[in-house]
Amino acid sequence: MQYKIVNGAVYYDGEMVLENIDIEINAGEKIAVVGRNGCGKTTLLKAIMGEVDLEEGTGEEEFRVMKQGTPEISYLRQMPFENESTPMEEEVRKVFSHLIDMEAQMQAMVVKMEKESDERTIAAFSALNDRFIALGGMTYKKEYKTMIRRFGFTEADEQKPLSEFSGGQRTKIAFIKMLLTKPDILLLDEPTNHLDIETIEWLEGYLKSYKSTLVIVSHDRMFLDRIVNKVYEIEWGETRCYKGNYADFEKQKRDNYIKQLKDHERQQAEIARLNRLIERFRYKATKAKMVQSKIKLLEHMKIIHAPERADTKTYHAKFQPELPSSRIVLDTKDLVIGYDAPLMKVDLHLERGQRLGIIGGNGIGKSTFLKTLMGKVPALSGRYQFGYNTEIAYFDQQLAQISGEETIFDIFSHAYPKLNDTEVRSALGAFQFTGEEVFRTASTLSGGEKVRLTLCKILHSKPNVLILDEPTNHMDIIGKQTLEDILLAYEGTVIFVSHDRYFVKKIADRLLVFEKGHATYIDDTYDVYEEKRMAALAEAEAEEIEKNEESPKVKKVRHMSPKKELDKKKKRVERLESFMQECEEQIAVLNGQIESPEVYSDYQKLAEIQTEIDGVREKLSLYEEEWTELMIEVEKLEAEVEA
Repeated sequence: MQYKIVNGAVYYDGEMVLENIDIEINAGEKIAVVGRNGCGKTTLLKAIMGEVDLEEGTGEEEFRVMKQGTPEISYLRQMPFENESTPMEEEVRKVFSHLIDMEAQMQAMVVKMEKESDERTIAAFSALNDRFIALGGMTYKKEYKTMIRRFGFTEADEQKPLSEFSGGQRTKIAFIKMLLTKPDILLLDEPTNHLDIETIEWLEGYLKSYKSTLVIVSHDRMFLDRIVNKVYEIEWGETRCYKGNYADFEKQKRDNYIKQLKDHERQQAEIARLNRLIERFRYKATKAKMVQSKIKLLEHMKIIHAPERADTKTYHAKFQPELPSSRIVLDTKDLVIGYDAPLMKVDLHLERGQRLGIIGGNGIGKSTFLKTLMGKVPALSGRYQFGYNTEIAYFDQQLAQISGEETIFDIFSHAYPKLNDTEVRSALGAFQFTGEEVFRTASTLSGGEKVRLTLCKILHSKPNVLILDEPTNHMDIIGKQTLEDILLAYEGTVIFVSHDRYFVKKIADRLLVFEKGHATYIDDTYDVYEEKRMAALAEAEAEEIEKNEESPKVKKVRHMSPKKELDKKKKRVERLESFMQECEEQIAVLNGQIESPEVYSDYQKLAEIQTEIDGVREKLSLYEEEWTELMIEVEKLEAEVEA
């Protein structure tokens, strides 16, 4: 399978959004698409889907789109469901309708066989059962149940109608269905949005072993580092390809820039030297031959241009607390948080200059804890106390949802009425609001621009304590890196909630981990916490395997008659060999059709036959895989029987 766009472009209302798209997608690749907010990443995904018209770009090659076969492409988005009253589990099970139909057919055959013994029915049942197993019939229920749980849904949620779920939950349900469908090319646009760290980690593991092709737009650097093996960057309307994960991309981009700059400077120095020689000896007859050779050398020289500057424009803020806080910044004792019912009990002691990262599942109480500290939600019991002279600035996503017709300039100047116009413009300019942009209304701002304006407002107050709830939402990677630099240079105290593990790893020097019913304070970094947690999970898994190995059910299987087991497996091997031969014969017939004159000139017919061949080959691959595993088991059992 291959999908390729060469020298494509996308226009919106006559304006060029992407001017030179060159992208190649091969079977099994895991590709990241990265770039600044608004650079056209989502537009590229829509172009791959065929939802956006492609035109000829500005590159030298001829514009073309090439597909090998007819790959099935799926794109994650929030879409309306056919019937809002359908229970969630039933909606997810639609993915496996072919297996459910096969189950019903087999059940009908069982009823028929119980009434009368018919060899043809028995043979048909056996063939259908083999196909059912090969297509994953024995595991599909466990697969979708596991995925539903991993995405944070409970058993009770499974029977709820779709209409009762929030927009974010409905997107998750659509995501579950799409993952279970396993298309040839899976397009994911910010798949980690609205997911907590535990779910993101599970999704990483799932996508790592995902056999089909992935194209992912994401600003989650750790997620990309652990999954992708190719990166396309969109910058200044063009795509550039880099091999490896996100860290490899950053290194290659930096190295390429340095190399091109040095090569350019060396060539410019050589051009200057040759020009000096030409000018010096131009009018000397004895040097005419040498001068002509230097002129020709210059004419045939392939010019190395200076590398284009990377799009690194970002906000900046060099600020420190106006006044230092006391040594003890925050102390909580038996603090129970929640609304109608307790969510969590928190005991915490935080000192000046420390940076506390708060992590945990969705809906478990992290934001409620911050709101309690800010007095927006009353504590259910216990106490909390800030130290002397603490000046707090608080950021949360609700505060960042600025709307209305008030301008950027007015919003900021109302917060700081003592500043003159020049001082207001200077403060806003540091956060990329310059010129006439300051007179844009709040209703016209993107999510990222609203976050920047809110940060500009709270940081200008020069607090000595920052309380931040998911501050990197809506930020691109350069925006996140800028905020990281600001917080690392900040001498005050930081308390923040985040699901961005890279951000937590970079900023936090201690953690507060929220789990069901309790919060655990960890006086260490995220790296150390993750290492210990993974070791504990591995140990628990090993104990579970050991426990299962000692269970009576397993012992029973272990002590089954080797001869019986051998006969059973040999019969399956024979059947698989028959299936494999049928597949090979079918492929030979289809290949013969491709070579016939009436077909190889018909592109549509060729594509249909190729798709059919791909399907048979996939089936053959499944049979071969099972046959190989069985042959290893047969050899072991034969040795056991002979002994």
